[in-house]
Amino acid sequence: MQFISVKEAMKQGSGSVSVRGWVYRVRGSNKMIFIVLRDSSDIIQCVINREKVSAEKWATAEKLLIESSIEINGNIKEDKRAPTGYEIDVDEFNVVHFAEVFPITKDQSTEFLLDVRHLWIRSRKMTAIMKIRSTVFEAIDNFYRQRGFYEVAPPILTPNACEGKLTLFEVKYFDDIAYLTQSWQLYAEALIFSLEKIYCNSPCFRAENSKTSRHLAEFYMSEMEVAWAHLDDILKYAEELIAFIVQQVLEKNKEELKLLERDTEKLRKVKSPLPRITYTEALALLKKQGINIEWGKDLRTIEEDKLMENFDTPVMVTRYPKKIMAFYKPADPHDPNVALNFDMLAPDGYGEIIGGSERDTDIKEMEKALKEQGDDPKNYDWYLDSRRFGSVPHAGFGMGVERIVSWICGLDNIKDAIPFPRTMLRKAP
Repeated sequence: MQFISVKEAMKQGSGSVSVRGWVYRVRGSNKMIFIVLRDSSDIIQCVINREKVSAEKWATAEKLLIESSIEINGNIKEDKRAPTGYEIDVDEFNVVHFAEVFPITKDQSTEFLLDVRHLWIRSRKMTAIMKIRSTVFEAIDNFYRQRGFYEVAPPILTPNACEGKLTLFEVKYFDDIAYLTQSWQLYAEALIFSLEKIYCNSPCFRAENSKTSRHLAEFYMSEMEVAWAHLDDILKYAEELIAFIVQQVLEKNKEELKLLERDTEKLRKVKSPLPRITYTEALALLKKQGINIEWGKDLRTIEEDKLMENFDTPVMVTRYPKKIMAFYKPADPHDPNVALNFDMLAPDGYGEIIGGSERDTDIKEMEKALKEQGDDPKNYDWYLDSRRFGSVPHAGFGMGVERIVSWICGLDNIKDAIPFPRTMLRKAP
């Protein structure tokens, strides 16, 4: 048999086809057995007629359970009654493996589905999400490559923190200790002095004591860093990147978005340029909505969600208070109380999806900020070397890939945006 995918068979539409995959559903009678076969491309109904096969083959077909693997040859035809509009009249088949009774049935709890994630990953929902996730990564690569960026892989083991000591994962490193990376940023800042425009897609780790639907302990960050860049430059990159990703998913994943019942009209509104407001303007909007935030306080999830009721596309909030920012985010020379940074917030309760800033070039200011955060500047001496030898203005941002996937797919929980989620309470399977 020369096998083709289910989607290719349906595209052929008629004639003899050979397909293979797994039993998605099965039902039968004394005369017919109806198998809905799935592969990575789609599902299709296959009909085994008792009169067309031997008694031995019929007995074999009667033993088939969900997730049994099977090879099928037969004639495909259009049938509006079939789940995907086509049906294969089976001439011959070969059972590759008889599955045991599948443990996943209807109405299973979320926690159970996470316990058996290695099996639930086969579901049509998870398959659709993973295809969209793949498109997102492809779009990121294409976006940066088309703009002359170089891809660079960062170290996973690092000697110090990038996003605060409280969320570090400590690991034994021979006779010493190291930490799982929170971000590639400090290394990216060293690399822009040779490559100038760089990006990466890499796992990051944050030991956050959080059980929300938005947080993962291990996640993928898509990060970029650019030499000679200022805040306005990376704002433009960020809005163009998001618009490009969404356009690619709309173009390549129509069927997956339909299966997920995603309202694509909302996604079609995502175009560059995106709305931009300052932190101070955000507080003014919230005040009109009945929420009073003291200037200088960070925006919590509840406040971000309330703010986004004013927008139906992502919005970029710039110039947060300097005192609540990481040590490497510089003050605005026109207003030292705010930093040259931004967060991009997604609508419909999906929160922050991108965060970025210009990078401070003042060694004394960074050393002061590190001390205020309880860190020893000597631990960052290698990083500060980039300011000692040919320092230039530069900026960058990080995008949470799972947050992007979660928003685009309209997921209830970010755990479904990654194949095997790791959280405060879950490290298996």
